[in-house]
Amino acid sequence: MEISRVGVVGLGTMGAGIAQVCLQAGLEVVGREVAPELGERARERIDHYLSRGVEKERLTQDEKDAALGRLSLTTELEDLAQCQLVIEAAFEDLGVKRELFGELDRVVQPPAILATNTSALSVTEISDATDTPERVVGLHFFNPAPVLPLVEVVRTARTSNKAFDAAYAFAQQIGKEPVACNDTPGFVVNRILIPLLNDCVRVLDEARVSPDDVDRAMRFGANWPIGPCALIDLIGVDVHVHASEALHGALGEERMAPPEQLLEMQRQGHLGRKSGRGFYEYDA
Repeated sequence: MEISRVGVVGLGTMGAGIAQVCLQAGLEVVGREVAPELGERARERIDHYLSRGVEKERLTQDEKDAALGRLSLTTELEDLAQCQLVIEAAFEDLGVKRELFGELDRVVQPPAILATNTSALSVTEISDATDTPERVVGLHFFNPAPVLPLVEVVRTARTSNKAFDAAYAFAQQIGKEPVACNDTPGFVVNRILIPLLNDCVRVLDEARVSPDDVDRAMRFGANWPIGPCALIDLIGVDVHVHASEALHGALGEERMAPPEQLLEMQRQGHLGRKSGRGFYEYDA
């Protein structure tokens, strides 16, 4: 299946990043948000990052203008009807996603592919909300989507080979590095990364060391490009806690449960880069 027109539902940080990647790959993108001002905010965000690309000579002004010209915004799911692929990047809540997929299944007709960008929820349970689960896949991009090359392409027991192969080829088409995953809790990366990051946070209290020392230890001792505390700040403390709770609920492994320090940071609104304060402080 040739994919030239992509719908993105939810234009927050992840959705806007996914839209930008598709635009830069030469695809038309229909971005859907619940309110016009949220869509315009996403357009401004994409414009900003494309402009930075021009400044750094990664693309020309003409290429930037052409990319933005391929973006259309809407508040209506019906405007996604002509897309060959729709990627849902809404809030990480199973009820929200299931409701969206039920509506998308009605509006976007087969053989178009319906994909979720969930990082921790069951793709199978999301697909259960449709009458055509064979065309539902996971396309798990990583934040920031325009920078990180990995996309986990997730199949359920009912995903057709045709839909999975098309989704995998799409990830390659937009310049990403896809890996094939089955619909298991945490897929591949989060199954490994979530408990590892949680262990790093617990070490702060158990070994009585600072976030900077833990980060420097893993950067210079394990050759990590970014320390675990800085990484959680980048991901968002609330996002990490949500993924930890989902994995802990699915697997029951204690290492999956979010450490108390992260729960307290979440209660205080210290969510990392996006709030200006997490393990470190950031300029607004």
